[in-house]
Amino acid sequence: MITIAVVNTSTTGDQAASPQTTDHLGRQFMPKLFGRTFTRRQLLDRVGDISQLMHARRAELSEGFARGADLIEVFNASGFNFSVLPGRALDISSAHFKGQSLCFRSGPGDVGPSFYEPEGFKWGRGWFGGLVTTCGMDFVGHPEVDPEVENVEMPLHGRLSYIPAKNIGVEAGWEGEDYVLRIRGQMRQSEVFLENLEMTREIRAVLGENCLQIRDRVENLAADPSPLMVVYHCNPGFPLLDQGTRLVIHSRKSTEWQKDAEVSPTDYAVAKGPQATAHDDVYVHRPLADRQGNVHVGMINDKLNLGLYWKFKRNEIPIVNHWQHFHKGTYVTGIEPGNCSVLGRAWNRKHKTLEHIEPGEVREFNIEIGVLDGAAEMRTFEREVKKGIVGGKKRK
Repeated sequence: MITIAVVNTSTTGDQAASPQTTDHLGRQFMPKLFGRTFTRRQLLDRVGDISQLMHARRAELSEGFARGADLIEVFNASGFNFSVLPGRALDISSAHFKGQSLCFRSGPGDVGPSFYEPEGFKWGRGWFGGLVTTCGMDFVGHPEVDPEVENVEMPLHGRLSYIPAKNIGVEAGWEGEDYVLRIRGQMRQSEVFLENLEMTREIRAVLGENCLQIRDRVENLAADPSPLMVVYHCNPGFPLLDQGTRLVIHSRKSTEWQKDAEVSPTDYAVAKGPQATAHDDVYVHRPLADRQGNVHVGMINDKLNLGLYWKFKRNEIPIVNHWQHFHKGTYVTGIEPGNCSVLGRAWNRKHKTLEHIEPGEVREFNIEIGVLDGAAEMRTFEREVKKGIVGGKKRK
């Protein structure tokens, strides 16, 4: 059973105009709807309420294992729609573009936080897949004992994704000519005598745009330093993911997960179709940034003329983890940007990628995820990103 409450978040009072938005290539533009550009006044002349074009609906999930996950559904007339779970760290459990799913959805589906099983690999009993599952905040990887810190087994990919958000807010309103929707909340991971970390999350979407931005602010509220490990486990699935789907990434070094051997794009760049035998591959990419310090990653399906892109600052998120699991029935890949690899504490400590956050320190992570719509947009993405990274001054 789903109980739905429509959130009336619209405000029409004048606010100070925000700087004009830019697209994934940094170009200034006015958002478009239905093939043309509209001003604020032109849109309001054509609707009874702006919720006709963009809104968020809050719902209570009350049946089965979904109880407690709750739901915020975001509708955007651009065609880019997504679902957020307040009971699961405000993670994004599904996303669609013009009716096409952009991500893998697992058998367990949306699972409430009270059903969390931290032992061993049972994290997967509540893993929905989705557009974004956030891993962390102090551990990412397979279950591991770190004798230098807790000296107890850390659960698979940390506890963050099962922490319910508090101080949840959904608001939307005009900022200049843009209609902007924001979802906010806080997740605290704390144990007496150990870590006390709080993440404040904001998810932002704009009417007419085919993307969203996530801004996470992590603060160490404890009196002692803590490991800081945050990974955005994004999970493209069918139909975007299919045989021949290409990964676009410019990396100064890429290694595989078992022997740390260097690999080339021929090893990982093109997806296989569903396979009869289950097999996992994990690659760790150290991406190059453009002249503005941004990393660009794309996943492109040339047959569908559809793609996804990720954009983030390399000084915040210096690693892209890449998981491939092409088994029949669980056909998924993972594009997993983070401040660490997904290979655990020992691996990151050895490779000097294990970060710490000091008492009172605040760290911020910003990431944009969006759609590449059509062959022209995909070609432009590849050309402009390559020119910005290879043709310009490389930032390692």
